[in-house]
Amino acid sequence: MMVLSILLSLILIALGIIHFSWVFGGTFWFTESLPTNENGKRVLNPKKMDSAIVGLGLTTFGLFYLINAGVIPVNLPEQVIEYVGWIIPTIFLLRAIGEFKYVGFFKRIKHTEFGKRDTKLFSPLCLIISLFGILIQLAK
Repeated sequence: MMVLSILLSLILIALGIIHFSWVFGGTFWFTESLPTNENGKRVLNPKKMDSAIVGLGLTTFGLFYLINAGVIPVNLPEQVIEYVGWIIPTIFLLRAIGEFKYVGFFKRIKHTEFGKRDTKLFSPLCLIISLFGILIQLAK
C-alpha cells in the first residue's frame, strides 16, 4: 500500500500545484477545468482565493497520504488517520458522482467542451483517487 499511497500523494500534490499556479496567474487548464452551460458561459467563476483554498486542500491531502505511508514521520492520532482516511475518498467519490447538472458521471449537460473533458478525464480521475483512498483504508 506504500506505493499506492505515494502514487496518490503525487497525484494530489500535482493537482494542488496546478491550482496554486492559477493563484499566481498561470493559465494551464484553467478555462478547460471550469464547467459551462450549453451556450459556453461559465457557471463557475472562481477567485484566486478559491484556487488557493483548493490547492491547499489538495496538497494537504497529498501530504496526508505521505504521512499515512510513513514517508513523512509525523505521529497523528489514530482517529485522525482513520477519519481523514475515509473523508478524502468520500469527497472525491462525491465529485465523481457530481451535482447532476454540470459535473460528474451523472451530469445532464454533457456536450460542452467541459462536459466532454469531465466525462473522459476529471470524473474518472476523481473516481480513481477515491478508489485508491478506499483501497488504502481497507488494507489497514
